[in-house]
Amino acid sequence: MGPCHYKIGMNCPQEFTSATPGQFIMLRIADQMDPLLRRPFSIHKLILNHGQPASIELLYKVVGAGTELLSQLIPGDRINVLGPLGKGFMIPDDAQRILIVAGGMGVAPMPFLISHFIHKGVDLSSCKLFLGAKSKADLLCREAFVDLGISVHTTTDDGSFGDQCLITDPLEIEITLSMPDIICACGPMEMLACVIGIAEKHHISCQVSIETIMACGMGACLGCAVESRNQPQKYFHACKDGPVFDARLLRI
Repeated sequence: MGPCHYKIGMNCPQEFTSATPGQFIMLRIADQMDPLLRRPFSIHKLILNHGQPASIELLYKVVGAGTELLSQLIPGDRINVLGPLGKGFMIPDDAQRILIVAGGMGVAPMPFLISHFIHKGVDLSSCKLFLGAKSKADLLCREAFVDLGISVHTTTDDGSFGDQCLITDPLEIEITLSMPDIICACGPMEMLACVIGIAEKHHISCQVSIETIMACGMGACLGCAVESRNQPQKYFHACKDGPVFDARLLRI
């Protein structure tokens, strides 16, 4: 990965049999009290052994003390994990043409999602992934997606790889060529707001995964509120009601 990006694999219990793409875990390094609070991480991959969950893989960026400690772990170190948590992507059984939009670290849940498509028998030749980042150094997992068999369109803000434009520009062009059954997106709020606007303009079903700070992962601290469009529920909580939402429910 890049100089600040890492992957880590860990054994997981049988509870992960029910894990769905878009769900997350809350993680703390065992025996470490600083930082005190767990940190949320999307499930990047679920590795099966004879149909049973054997391990999970996380993709993360070092941004503070907790992720710095995580990057220094060695095989055999213990990690305290709570999960799987939240609500993941719910793809209709009849959906075949699926467009995926990932911006920056929003790429994290997408390998699990695409593997889920393969398991469901979705023809990936009818799907497309739009992968955007600030620069080539921040463009993650492109080769892995190509290896899975999905077409990838890349953009960077500085033009160092792919097209120099917003990732939503080629997305809308693709939609005008052939309408998708659904759009799945994860990334910065500004990107998600644009994706939602495009989906509504073209009357396309859309699900988005919200990136936000979480302290508990179970809806107790109320720190991950996102505004609802509908009354009487003025706010949702990303950890409990999401992090994946039907785009029609959110005000971003």
